[in-house]
Amino acid sequence: MVVLPVRFERSPRLHPMLSEVAHPVGTRVVVQGKRGPEVATVRGEPTPPQEQERYGAVLRAATPEDLSRWEDLHATGEDLKWLLRARARQRSLPVKVVAVEFTLDESLVTVSYSAEERIELTGLISELRGHTRARVNFAAVGPREQAQMIGTLGACGRENCSSTHLQDFAPVSIRMARDQQLPLNPEKLSGPCGRLLCCLQFEHTQYLDLLKDLPRKNARVCHEGSGACGKVTKLHPLAGTVDVTTDQGVLTDVPAAELRRLTDAEIKAMPDTGRGGGRPGRPNRAQSRE
Repeated sequence: MVVLPVRFERSPRLHPMLSEVAHPVGTRVVVQGKRGPEVATVRGEPTPPQEQERYGAVLRAATPEDLSRWEDLHATGEDLKWLLRARARQRSLPVKVVAVEFTLDESLVTVSYSAEERIELTGLISELRGHTRARVNFAAVGPREQAQMIGTLGACGRENCSSTHLQDFAPVSIRMARDQQLPLNPEKLSGPCGRLLCCLQFEHTQYLDLLKDLPRKNARVCHEGSGACGKVTKLHPLAGTVDVTTDQGVLTDVPAAELRRLTDAEIKAMPDTGRGGGRPGRPNRAQSRE
């Protein structure tokens, strides 16, 4: 027995399945999942099973008859999805039907939907009875799961990460955007699902490592070369530089290695104009040209 990672059609997540045969990558197989028999695709090399792990089972390689039946059920599910959407509009139900999926033996049909509040969906079951004898299961999905199942384009112009490779939805916070010095604009930080971009977490640990070598924003520092002192106003982690505002103007892209952070005693000993507590002075045009 070996363990094969398989992928279902509407999700990039890999599911480990026990198999007696080490089917090669790309093989369409019939598996026994939680909902029943379904068609999946082998997406990885076989590995030995682990103790105390629970696995589904690969029943067999999918035959042409299995694939033909699976395509027919998929087409039927698409038709029923649009039917349920129309009936929901007629009944004024605040719900969006995301997908209708059958098991291979047509014993179960799963209706995935999204709704902002709890609603009664028994009226939609009667709509399905005239088209299938399968047992009906309604499954609520969140915004990220909805984007994963439907598939959308991200701000980068490529298909969204949740539909291509993400295995789990890790927590994403606005702090990650702050650490990466991104403008806190909800429109630019949100994905098609309306939630914070999943890709904010991809490089967050690297940014945390880079920020360790930079002074904090609003810290009081002095430039070792010119002796100018002021307040850190902007960080550039990738370049390893910062912007410093002084009474004489703004020092841009100053390497962090050339800055010395002032102690509390030094800050207290400085005159008010040197602390940068008020609005920094602005040099005249002649000074700027010099």
